[in-house]
Amino acid sequence: MGVLVAVEGLDGAGKRTLIDATAAHLRAAGLRVTSLAFPRYGQSVHADLAAEALRGAHGDLAQSVNAMALLFALDRAGAVPELTKLLLDNDIVVLDRYVASNAAYNAARLTQSADSEIARWVAELEFVRFGLPVPDLQLLLDVDTELAAERARKRGELDATRALDAYERDGGLQRRTLEVYRELAGSDWYGPWWRIRSDDDPASLAVRLAELVAG
Repeated sequence: MGVLVAVEGLDGAGKRTLIDATAAHLRAAGLRVTSLAFPRYGQSVHADLAAEALRGAHGDLAQSVNAMALLFALDRAGAVPELTKLLLDNDIVVLDRYVASNAAYNAARLTQSADSEIARWVAELEFVRFGLPVPDLQLLLDVDTELAAERARKRGELDATRALDAYERDGGLQRRTLEVYRELAGSDWYGPWWRIRSDDDPASLAVRLAELVAG
């Protein structure tokens, strides 16, 4: 069974860039590596409904914290068979966002902390009721909110399909979300966390991950 690593962080933090570079180094070292991104837009009806709601569709759906959290959780629940197979077939599976994102964003929406009721509800829903595997390691890509927002804005300008949604346009929400992420990392919420920066060397991170796999 492979090692499950979840990379967390704000929109525009550089998660995909880091994942791709680190995976390339791991493959060069002879490890079987694959990745999966959440939400699974274009593959999951629940993810697509959530995305549409964040762009103004489906009435007042986006106003409900629990409803939006449930949609993102159902997206991941639908990926359990795929995720199980990936872990069986690879040495390491790297996820671009996972359960912690649901806890962080929705706690932030309610101006709550990492040990809040909504964070506990998300964990019980996804890890217990839906049976999602607990990650072996979670990486917080800790990037300044203004830098992440600028990256997300430019990305949206270059690709209309990635235009900013309601969460991404809300600078206050992004700042609160990063605070909750830091609290989750600081408390080792559902397993160990490493805090990294976007300028950290992917080769060095790959070495540390390879050691984790070997261990």
